[in-house]
Amino acid sequence: MNRKKLQKLTDTLTKNCKHFNKFEVNCLIKLFYNLVGGVERQGLIIGLDRNAFRNILHVTFGMTDDMIMDRVFRGFDKDNDGCVNVSEWVHGLSLFLRGSLEEKMKYCFEVFDLNGDGFISKEEMFHMLKNSLLKQPSEEDPDEGIKDLVEITLKKMDHDHDGKLSFADYELAVRQETLLLEAFGPCLPDPKVLIARWNLKLKYSKIQMNSMICEYLNVYTVSR
Repeated sequence: MNRKKLQKLTDTLTKNCKHFNKFEVNCLIKLFYNLVGGVERQGLIIGLDRNAFRNILHVTFGMTDDMIMDRVFRGFDKDNDGCVNVSEWVHGLSLFLRGSLEEKMKYCFEVFDLNGDGFISKEEMFHMLKNSLLKQPSEEDPDEGIKDLVEITLKKMDHDHDGKLSFADYELAVRQETLLLEAFGPCLPDPKVLIARWNLKLKYSKIQMNSMICEYLNVYTVSR
């Protein structure tokens, strides 16, 4: 991508990006094209497919839960075309790294609402907790322990007592206790893991990219 096109794209994405400045958006665009290994060509969709994106979530952000990583991919892929384009990349990272509590609550709820019906059901809670909890050797049936945990979670978060969580239930619970934001699995980056693992192989000036990464990660960790 030549300098003129890069500048135009940077200006366009910066206008609608709440949490990154122009310099950061420019650097994230460059990072995106290094990750996908190419430039936009007429009639050719350039983006991060599901596997490439999941690899970034695992290697860079320390995520390990396949179900959660798949849901995060869907959260970034707003047009549902099977890949994350440069616009989705910048705007997704804006929320992912620096979103407000309100933005993160909406994002996390959408991740946890596996079938997209507007509620987190008992079955969805069970599947997510079963995937995210470490399996411990025990004579007891582990599924029974998870079912008990689901019931405890409902008592804590289901304020209207209808046996499932609406966004209103979830929002109220999180505002009372922010640790419940990721109650059903880690779907936001751990800043310590983020700093330790961001060691991407880039084709252009490593000094330039290291400077960019340090700048916006330092701002992010301070804000946490």
